[in-house]
Amino acid sequence: MLDNYRLTGKKGESLADFDPEDTAGIGGKDEIEAEFDTLKDKLKEHQEKLFASKSNGVLIVFQGMDCSGKDGVIKKVLAGLNPQGFRAESFKKPTADESAHDFLWRAHKVAPAKGAIAAFNRSYYEDVLVTRVHGLVDDEEAERRLKHIRHFERMLTDGGIAIVKIFLHISPDFQLRKIRERMENPEKLWKFDPSDLAERRYWDAYANAYGQAFRATASKRNPWYVVPANNRWFRDYLVLRIVESALDSLDLAYPQVDMAPFRDLAGEAEA
Repeated sequence: MLDNYRLTGKKGESLADFDPEDTAGIGGKDEIEAEFDTLKDKLKEHQEKLFASKSNGVLIVFQGMDCSGKDGVIKKVLAGLNPQGFRAESFKKPTADESAHDFLWRAHKVAPAKGAIAAFNRSYYEDVLVTRVHGLVDDEEAERRLKHIRHFERMLTDGGIAIVKIFLHISPDFQLRKIRERMENPEKLWKFDPSDLAERRYWDAYANAYGQAFRATASKRNPWYVVPANNRWFRDYLVLRIVESALDSLDLAYPQVDMAPFRDLAGEAEA
């Protein structure tokens, strides 16, 4: 199933090939409710082994258009993880200090250590998306940054950090509906940002920038996953499957300890 949503940089792969309404033939939330709970339990078990073994770290990168549900999916899929070994990082407009460093600096300093999981709500990819769409960098600089991203991700994976890159795919009509909900619902009004409406004018430009980023950085080792996100229940289910599968592939295990010397000590203490 996951192969249907994976981009590995092969020629011809395109965002246009994915339907934001897709649910993989699943009729509704009720059909996957039991499996969803089982997957969450497996994810918690994987995290315990990850934290105990310190053999790997996991970086989950979430990208998507405004209103694609980056906050929501982190809350619904990953909130059950032990906070001792998990954190979420949000990347907004760079601060003065961040702008004074290279564009990857702010991401590298919060990348997960071995034993930990980090979720990036937006990421270093913003520096080849927003900047490109609004003409803050030219094509030559964008290509240079994409090359640096490939090397950065290769360095992380060489150091034992597994990278899971997820694009939450919504349609323009769905986005507009969500923006209107925020504007009309007092409990969601705090989420409304007038710039979300302004950025809608650049939808096609963002889609093109994402496509170029996917082609430049997707690989067999560090693929991108395009997750249809118009149906929130399917978005959460597919993201959970992707993340659980990524941790399962690490073949994690609890560290082995020779207990023989300690049994002798325990016996002496009992005596």
